Amino acid sequence: TLEAMLILVLGDLHIPQRVADIHPKFKSLLVPGKIQHVLSTGNLCTKEVYDYLKTLASDVHVVKGDFDEATTYPDQKVVTVGNFKIGLCHGHQIVPWGETEALAMLQRQLDVDILVTGHTHKFFAYQYEGKFFVNPGSATGAYSGLQSNVVPTFVLMDVQANLCVVYVYELNGEEVKVNKLEYAKEPKQ
Repeated sequence: TLEAMLILVLGDLHIPQRVADIHPKFKSLLVPGKIQHVLSTGNLCTKEVYDYLKTLASDVHVVKGDFDEATTYPDQKVVTVGNFKIGLCHGHQIVPWGETEALAMLQRQLDVDILVTGHTHKFFAYQYEGKFFVNPGSATGAYSGLQSNVVPTFVLMDVQANLCVVYVYELNGEEVKVNKLEYAKEPKQ
């Protein structure tokens, strides 16, 4: 039996430039020892934030956002978790930002099942041409160039065999709401 693997997907934190920290309500949900992998779309923006993510899981992957101090992060990365190949990119490089066809081009280039991007500070998750596209939004609700009132969101992905269950955590005021979506990978022909 395959162990279920939990992946924390988050990004666009903009700490400390735009927001002081991740909300305590979110922090209380993110406990060490539960999460196996962290995928971050970037714009952390400091080493302290990276160190915090390392306390949650030993396997942390970060791609470079347009405001990240660390220049060592790659622009894009492919991570394999279980049966899923997951592509990671901040997304400011993809024009038009967050546009489906532009994202699908990158998904095909990286040859991944799931493409995770950020930058727009708006959560989305949908299936397109048999592949899955996720933007975890901003985990701190940091404002973006496009909008000032951003709802804080992050994503947990639970990977088991060919199924990926996506949990979206959204902070409305002081209340955390969770929505669930599923993506089943189609078997190779």
